[in-house]
Amino acid sequence: MLLEICAYNIQSCLVANHAGASRIELCADPDVGGTTPSYGLIQYALEHLSIPVFPMIRTRGGNFIYDHHDLAIMKKDILACRELGCTGIATGIQLVNGRIDKHNLAKLVEWAYPMAVTCHKVFDRTTDAQQAIEDVIEAGCSRILTSGLKPTALEGKDILAELISQANGRIIIMPGGGVRSSNIAQLAAGTSAVEYHSSGLISKSTDYLADQHEIELMVQSLNKL
Repeated sequence: MLLEICAYNIQSCLVANHAGASRIELCADPDVGGTTPSYGLIQYALEHLSIPVFPMIRTRGGNFIYDHHDLAIMKKDILACRELGCTGIATGIQLVNGRIDKHNLAKLVEWAYPMAVTCHKVFDRTTDAQQAIEDVIEAGCSRILTSGLKPTALEGKDILAELISQANGRIIIMPGGGVRSSNIAQLAAGTSAVEYHSSGLISKSTDYLADQHEIELMVQSLNKL
């Protein structure tokens, strides 16, 4: 079992590392759901953490429909992450009709190679999860971060279980969205997922600092399974 922590600052990265998390999704701009962190933050995190760091590749807040300018910027950010030595990134892209833009997502995967690529929660903006999972697999991603198209992973656990069954080992389905120490065991029992995603926050605050005890409790819960 693996716990990924979404971190918006180096302090949360260090807390998560110390508390036993397995991976960091590193982001900026929490108020818009995360954007690409600075080069300096990525480099500093890589230098001071013993766990993998997956920066988010997202040029701006808002929708996930990108033009050629956005894609050019994303390519530069991806290549910078690769040059720094990241082992993965989190990203995603959508068509106007709501489907995953598998053509351009495949380009992002190609630019990232050999880094792993997580398709982030753009997945939850699709209208057809069954089709979306096939599109993401075809694009070459390693995992999908999703709450099962519901506001929280707990609410979407039945759909998450269906997606894991459909994936059948072809891609990792990683529940995320409201994952806490109080529900992670219930999620595991209901979905059989092997990776989980959380901010490690007990409640949102202006500094978005992860809580070490909360992360430790989640790690302990997963280790008991």
